[in-house]
Amino acid sequence: MAHRDNAASGSSRTIADATCTACGCTCDDIALRVEGPKIVAAERACALGEAWFREPRDDPRPACLIDGQPAPLADGIERAAEILVAARYPLVYGLAEATCEAQRVACCIADWIGGNIDTTTSSDHGPTGVSFQGVGEVTSSLGEVANRGDFVLFWGCDPAASHPRHFERYSLQPQGMFVPQGRKDRTCVLIDVRQSTTAAEADLFLQIRPDKDFEALWTLRALANDTELDARRIEDETGVPLVAWQDLMVRMKRARFGAIFFGRGLSQTRGRYLNTEALWSLVRDMNAHTRFVAMPLRAAGNVTGADNVLCWQTGYPFGVNLSRGYPRFNPGETTAAEQLARGEIDAAMIVTGDPMATFDAPAGARLMAIPYVTLNSRDNATTRGAAVAFATATAGIHTPGTVYRMDDVSIPLRPALATTRPSDVDVLSAIEQRIRRFEAAPDATRCR
Repeated sequence: MAHRDNAASGSSRTIADATCTACGCTCDDIALRVEGPKIVAAERACALGEAWFREPRDDPRPACLIDGQPAPLADGIERAAEILVAARYPLVYGLAEATCEAQRVACCIADWIGGNIDTTTSSDHGPTGVSFQGVGEVTSSLGEVANRGDFVLFWGCDPAASHPRHFERYSLQPQGMFVPQGRKDRTCVLIDVRQSTTAAEADLFLQIRPDKDFEALWTLRALANDTELDARRIEDETGVPLVAWQDLMVRMKRARFGAIFFGRGLSQTRGRYLNTEALWSLVRDMNAHTRFVAMPLRAAGNVTGADNVLCWQTGYPFGVNLSRGYPRFNPGETTAAEQLARGEIDAAMIVTGDPMATFDAPAGARLMAIPYVTLNSRDNATTRGAAVAFATATAGIHTPGTVYRMDDVSIPLRPALATTRPSDVDVLSAIEQRIRRFEAAPDATRCR
């Protein structure tokens, strides 16, 4: 089950074009220098990437713990399958740091056991996923933004801190085919409730009132459609004078290729999915004048891949219930935190992540009260409370696989270090095979 690098563990070598999953940029141009069992340098990586690549990975935990005690891997797989099959309403949750290959198997497990499967998207950009199903989305690859984008707007996010290489690789600095002078050919605008680090990079910063994103977006929609507005009311509602919004709209209409990047400051504040729905609608309106696209700034790991894999397998991006033999999607009803808080879930499998650190008190209390299985390369509060805890290899450091960048472009992982630990996909595949034998299912291709 373990992946071992072909190079001897004591050799010094360089891994070219390694992929970093420390943020949603998923930079795939990193050169790693490896000496013995450690990564000693990560050329071109930002501070977040450097820390991720050089994080100590000598966790002494055994590969499997059952009720906190070391156990053979085979016994852990047997016990995990028993827990999931015995449950009436099981949950598979997490997936953000797993490869697409592991996510696919996790989805199959949820199908076999008639359970629920949810990702960290439900507590992050879930409202974004809900809104574009209602109004659609106009988007592009980050490569198109780098080569064409002459107007870039950041809304409710701080990429200078959260995605340090975004400016360098995609949005502001690249010398693209149609923006040959890079930053000089681009206009950068920031709209937020506070003056963040990114404001220093912006040509124009509009500070709106807290929880007034919807009103601000609707103001821009009205201006895009040449609707007359009351100047006093607009300033009272948004905190920004109408003349400033008019100036912004002139800049937007003059752009040849505009791109809007938005964060949780839009999707997780008052309005939630209505905010992102208004933004998608604004982008649609702007395409009557010029070319405009939008995309969310996604978090670390492979959460974008998880959304894609669940869509392939079930037709929905997160919060999917399979208890009736077919997929159902109803955020708030079929999403993990809400199901746990209501006491409905009676067993769970957590694939990467630490939900005990992010769930609210009722959801966390319910998780601790039921038997659950974890797969994680790190020791954390969630793994320490598990009935079965698998210490797995780190995708992209120890094992290969596929991840998705924030613009839905798939990128391969190139491992750098040898390991004796099993990968997520190995453990999940073994659990799936054991569940199939429990269920006496003759067809191995049911959900693939």
